[in-house]
Amino acid sequence: MPTSLITPERQLFSYPLYWAECFGTAPFLPMSRAEMDRLGWDSCDIILVTGDAYVDHPSFGMAIVGRMLEAQGFRVGIIAQPLWTHKADFMRLGKPNLFFGVTAGNMDSMINHYTADRKARHDDAYTPGNVAGKRPDRATLVYTQRCKEAFGDVPVLLGGIEASLRRIAHYDYWSDTVRRSVLVDAKADMLIYGNGERPLVEVAHRLAAGEPISEINDVRNTAVLRKTALPGWTGVDSSRLDTPGRIDPILNPYGDDLPCTTRTVKAYAPNPVSVRAPKPWEKTYVLLPSYEKVKNDKVMYAHASRILHHETNPGCARALMQKHGDRYVWINPPAIPLLTGEMDSVFALPYQRVPHPAYANTAIPAYDMIRFSVNIMRGCYGGCAFCSITEHEGRIIQSRSENSIVREIEEIRDSVPGFTGVISDLGGPTANMYMLRCQSPRAEQTCRRASCVYPEICTHMDTNHEPTIRLYRRARSLKGIKKILIASGVRYDLAVEDPRYIKELAEHHVGGYLKIAPEHTETGPLSKMMKPGMGSYQRFKQLFDTYSRQAGKEQYLIPYFISAHPGTRDEDMVNLALWLKKNRFRLNQVQNFYPSPLASSTTMYYSGKNPLAKVDYNSEEVEVPKGDRQRRLHKALLRYHDPANWPLIREALAAMGMRQLIGNRGECLVPPVTAEELRAGKNRDRGVRPALTRFTAMGARAAGSKPARSGGKTAGKTRK
Repeated sequence: MPTSLITPERQLFSYPLYWAECFGTAPFLPMSRAEMDRLGWDSCDIILVTGDAYVDHPSFGMAIVGRMLEAQGFRVGIIAQPLWTHKADFMRLGKPNLFFGVTAGNMDSMINHYTADRKARHDDAYTPGNVAGKRPDRATLVYTQRCKEAFGDVPVLLGGIEASLRRIAHYDYWSDTVRRSVLVDAKADMLIYGNGERPLVEVAHRLAAGEPISEINDVRNTAVLRKTALPGWTGVDSSRLDTPGRIDPILNPYGDDLPCTTRTVKAYAPNPVSVRAPKPWEKTYVLLPSYEKVKNDKVMYAHASRILHHETNPGCARALMQKHGDRYVWINPPAIPLLTGEMDSVFALPYQRVPHPAYANTAIPAYDMIRFSVNIMRGCYGGCAFCSITEHEGRIIQSRSENSIVREIEEIRDSVPGFTGVISDLGGPTANMYMLRCQSPRAEQTCRRASCVYPEICTHMDTNHEPTIRLYRRARSLKGIKKILIASGVRYDLAVEDPRYIKELAEHHVGGYLKIAPEHTETGPLSKMMKPGMGSYQRFKQLFDTYSRQAGKEQYLIPYFISAHPGTRDEDMVNLALWLKKNRFRLNQVQNFYPSPLASSTTMYYSGKNPLAKVDYNSEEVEVPKGDRQRRLHKALLRYHDPANWPLIREALAAMGMRQLIGNRGECLVPPVTAEELRAGKNRDRGVRPALTRFTAMGARAAGSKPARSGGKTAGKTRK
């Protein structure tokens, strides 16, 4: 693997330990004064407030953050799922010496509370007993307010997925409006976006050294409120920026020839010295359109979204600045990704790997799902438009060492209650990106592509799955390990580049079903998702079926599909439904596109513009399925086999001029009105409305056209 040029100025665990390290390691981070007393603490240095139950496991963000800060010498307490209607519960551990760290939890609180149809959920997997209602809507805002009420002079730092994806002005699906940065609304002192280990450790040590929070403005991966730009920084208006250039050769993406070289300069010494020439992005910030502008102008919103997504590479990203009223949200460039040794150290911290004893034996579904799984990497360079992993974890893959992963498997085997010998997953955001990185250090440092695999796999990207195969073989050879399953999604367009990996999966690591995500079958939606065509899926399926037969196993692919994604016409969904029927898929759980904050697809949903290309008032318009009726139709087409959906599908097919798909012939999608329906008095043939414009605007234009039988978050199974 090539050596990356993107290296940190300081290692994560290189700071001198804070004086309180003399108290040692806590069995569990305390959640009560009684626990603090048993540890001999008079106070906490840092208190973490979270919307999740406290599970001391490295799949839970607060456990990682808490244990990492503890390893730096700080006394860390946790207030998990506090009663938020009053400040009292936020005072249970006393006043923290340094700061409150606030997060909504492992999920955005609004996604946690509501379905894609904006209906309230009645469960919460991150709560003991799967009980809903243990955290408020927009938990980051509410928790911050209560912390300020409890101890107004204590700094509050925001973190987690909710804060990360709301760091600038953003479209909020639940209120159907553009909201301010959560930093502004929460009135917090700082926001840490993405994986927070590196910035959080630096900020904690600087606060411990007596530096005021108001003067800590230059830490990567943080956002702060300012009246002006940082001293010494030069601004460029975002409207001057254009589409990035090609990767090979590496060019400055903004037009000027400013290569990363060294130059010779004269100095007072008799001999000249060589110094590094400044890179064009250093000490440079991009001024985004203000909150007020993007709130009132959808084109400017799409433009701002596009610019933000181009400033995610820590090697070349510039700071961002966006005005909110009389102040600016200043967003520092992303932090340098953790090195393998740092990742190993983070996952080697003394996690108990079980929920806090305060929950007794009450089940926590999210924990039950992951307690026998191992996270082997972070980040994703897929760049799917509907996903925000790149904006949160980054696109540079951060992998643990093989030895670190094996040690965790052995720890699970030896210490986790109920272990039966089966590791439920070795994965991460994508199962088969382990150790895969850009092979060109310079490209990795300077590239601004949104995806390394779309529209095709970049020539610089490593696709050799040998490290993953070697890891799988070593893991399953461990004493006491009966089976290693792969439950994280497999990126099949990468897998087909190395069929050895598919063979390894099919022979040893599939428990009957394997998840993959084609998302759609049609070019229009796929181009807006930044997903490959069905050719890669078909090649993967052919290889998977072949290797499964050779291994003497009956195994199935579980493909996931998205309905009602921006760029999807009604006839696209009909074609997908026909493909599902042809391939004998009967999907059980189906879900429409969910516009989560900061995703490019959400920008399309809100603005009707395509931020994957240059945005202006004359640029591409995106067809967006909106309205309950059209979204219900798209969802219904994924379950074409469900009689409850037939009336809606028949009505739509008739309005689109596709009556030939209603009947009992094999090529038909749904049957005509059945005797059972007539007897039940449902959907009597009253004639079809001439135009159903709410959900067939595009389909009506194609009236009379027969959809192609082409061969798409929703799951089903198919026979080989």
